[in-house]
Amino acid sequence: MLKNTTQDPTGLPLQEKVVHKNTTARAIELAILSLLVSLLVYRVISFKDQHHYLPWLLAFFCESCFTVIWVLSVSTKWNQSATITYPERLSKRVKESEFPAVDIFVTTADPILEPAIITMNTVLSLLAVDFPANKLALYLSDDGCSPITFYSLVETTKFAELWVPFCKKYNVQVRAPFRYFTHDSTPLENDSLEFQKEWKKMKNEYGDLCTKIENASKRTSFPCDQNSEFAAFRDVHRSNHPAIIKVISENKEGSSNNLPHIIYISREKNPKHQHYYKAGAMNVLTRVSGVMTNAPLMLNVDCDMYANNPQLFLHAMCMVFGFNNDEYGFFQFPQAFYDGLKDDPFGNQLANYYYFINGVASLQGIFYGGSNCFHRRMVMYGSSPNRNMDNESLHKSFGKSIELRESAVQVLSGSNTTIQRRRSPTSLIEVAILVASSTYEYGTSWGTKIGWLYGSTAEDILTGLNIHGRGWRSAMTSPEPLAFLGCAPSTYTSSLVQQRRWSTGLSEVLFSTKNPLYLTIKGHLWFRQSLAYCWICSWGVRSIPELCYAALPAYCLITNSHFLPKINEPSIIIPVSIFIIYNLYTLWELKRLGISLRTWWNLQKMGRVNAMTAWFSGLLSVILKLSRFSQTVFEVTSKEQILNDGDHDSNAGRFTYENSPMIIPGVFLLLVNMTALVNTMSKLAKANTTGVSGLGEMFCSVWLIICFWEFLKGLFGNGKYGIPSSIIWKAGALALFFVQLCRRSFQLI
Repeated sequence: MLKNTTQDPTGLPLQEKVVHKNTTARAIELAILSLLVSLLVYRVISFKDQHHYLPWLLAFFCESCFTVIWVLSVSTKWNQSATITYPERLSKRVKESEFPAVDIFVTTADPILEPAIITMNTVLSLLAVDFPANKLALYLSDDGCSPITFYSLVETTKFAELWVPFCKKYNVQVRAPFRYFTHDSTPLENDSLEFQKEWKKMKNEYGDLCTKIENASKRTSFPCDQNSEFAAFRDVHRSNHPAIIKVISENKEGSSNNLPHIIYISREKNPKHQHYYKAGAMNVLTRVSGVMTNAPLMLNVDCDMYANNPQLFLHAMCMVFGFNNDEYGFFQFPQAFYDGLKDDPFGNQLANYYYFINGVASLQGIFYGGSNCFHRRMVMYGSSPNRNMDNESLHKSFGKSIELRESAVQVLSGSNTTIQRRRSPTSLIEVAILVASSTYEYGTSWGTKIGWLYGSTAEDILTGLNIHGRGWRSAMTSPEPLAFLGCAPSTYTSSLVQQRRWSTGLSEVLFSTKNPLYLTIKGHLWFRQSLAYCWICSWGVRSIPELCYAALPAYCLITNSHFLPKINEPSIIIPVSIFIIYNLYTLWELKRLGISLRTWWNLQKMGRVNAMTAWFSGLLSVILKLSRFSQTVFEVTSKEQILNDGDHDSNAGRFTYENSPMIIPGVFLLLVNMTALVNTMSKLAKANTTGVSGLGEMFCSVWLIICFWEFLKGLFGNGKYGIPSSIIWKAGALALFFVQLCRRSFQLI
């Protein structure tokens, strides 16, 4: 293990880059690559000897795609590194008064799919971090325009006046109350009586808060008369309402021990104007915070990602002060999850991306992950390294608000503006409402050159790609304990929705004018960084060769053809070696991380299942968008929360199905491969032979059925654990058509 430190002449480094040796992994990856190339060469050489050209050509196409994808993966993972931060050294190097201010953005869009109690725990954990309160301002964006969310924030702010001092007085490490007050948690006997008394009081207060929020969530209406605090929510619809901005709490004294500014925002929405989903909400947050507090750093957090490490801001400061300000545009913390389902049955906890992330970190920098990220405001305002905007560009880019343009000038000029030097947020509400209007962005560069970019439901990847394309770098650190923890989808349906949204957004990026290869040629994106972006943006496109390759065994068995070498041919060693070495390699990779064999298998099978269902569905939606038949839609992933450690669902991790067309390709592949196997076995039985022809294809069909085993169980399941009959009938019709097509092609040969 080699260390590359950033050493300051005044003391020890605040951060250091640790480079991991990767010799063994490189050797195995090159071996697999050589086997893939050998397989392609074999296809070309033996093509003239084939009686059935179609399966051979299709196999060559699919394996060529797999080889390209493997090259992209090898390039990305070739170097492995991680950044370590040392917050304990920060106070010796940087005065607290020199810390840059941070505007915190928490986003929520639906009080049903994203319960208010989850969002409020995230808010409480961020209010209680170890950082001067007068350097912070917290903005909650409510894209659902829900009085429940507003009411919950008001009540949470009252509880925070007790919770934050309690956490800092007793140095509480877990500052999200729902994680601190677990089902059976009690103070230790050797704790002081004062602490025990305050602990019980705090737990009761939190219980009261939960009850208030729960009761509010059950209400069908709120008193919205003119004198009520809910008057702004009168006669509003979530997709058609004026901007609502309320300052819930204001740190008027500028004290480092009080609560930060807490501001509620629900941007204006009008059916006549595009609102661009999360990217639009983030740009409104950027503009409103720009006129109110204008902190040079912005932290954006999803509503379920609570602050798990109270020193996370200090870890961020280590990167801010440890790296060259002229090179680094944002600082990312990894996404991790609490109370994840055992063995990750849906393959959505991202454990298999560890080496990919460390590989990207060794290049131009980690991707922007959509949450847990500290952005430099000047970078989000379109600045490039050593290149700033002129005054004319500022006027055209930022819109008609004089206050916003002035704040942008301060940021881009490098002025060290702090919160306490600016006007009170309450006095700026009218200005904030102007920049939160649905028409403000017309004629400006918002969403095209500055802020979060529009054009993809994966606004995070598109925005981060644009930042890297302007020449900025990025960095990531993973402190202990982890900085943020969130909740992964706990049902297969939710996981499908999430995977489809990712595939849709990534495909939109790939087919956009801001794709990685274009930014390498015309911009300042590093070549290998662009290959890493191509790897992740190709998720949707990857579904095509995955589907074709999965259907090949069935086609060959039905038509009595083959796409693999026969079992008695020496060349069979090539695909067999690829299969064995690849699976052993991925198992070895994950075992090094302490991941179980069952988890490895779940990740392997769900990689295939997701590619042929959710990713394919995402690609289709983008094709329809490009063909102008429809528009892509941002789908909010349902957030479920386990409130009590003692509550365990015996059915957790079981696959549930809804009447979603996404799973039709998976059911179709399962049916055709089962049909092909039954057909082949019946032929063998009638012929009374044990010939070696087609054994490779039979193995592939069996392997695919094993991967789709949960779908097979779903065919015979009941209730929500069974695949709806409408889906089975549609997939069955496609399977019947495929089988008949195969038989007709066999007759024509």
